[in-house]
Amino acid sequence: MAYHSASFDSALASAAGEDPQLAAELRAAFKDSLEQRLDLLKRARCDANWYQAAERLRGLAASFNSGELIELAENALQAAPGEPTVVRDIETFSQEFGE
Repeated sequence: MAYHSASFDSALASAAGEDPQLAAELRAAFKDSLEQRLDLLKRARCDANWYQAAERLRGLAASFNSGELIELAENALQAAPGEPTVVRDIETFSQEFGE
């Protein structure tokens, strides 16, 4: 896996304990939620929708203690709707997470 974050892994271990199946399910749920929030961000055409999608992304990142994704979401909050570099950075994060 290309993605690695000690804080994310720690949060996952704290939630799943010694259950590897639960850890795998939580990792999959995070990935699914990330893809859904990225899709919302890509489809946002106005400031309000973009901001809401970025806030949801930041909330997901915070709930799993993913510092890198929090930073990416905060970059989105500062950017104009549809900013291609922001979208590309989050897409890269999502792709690397799944490897």
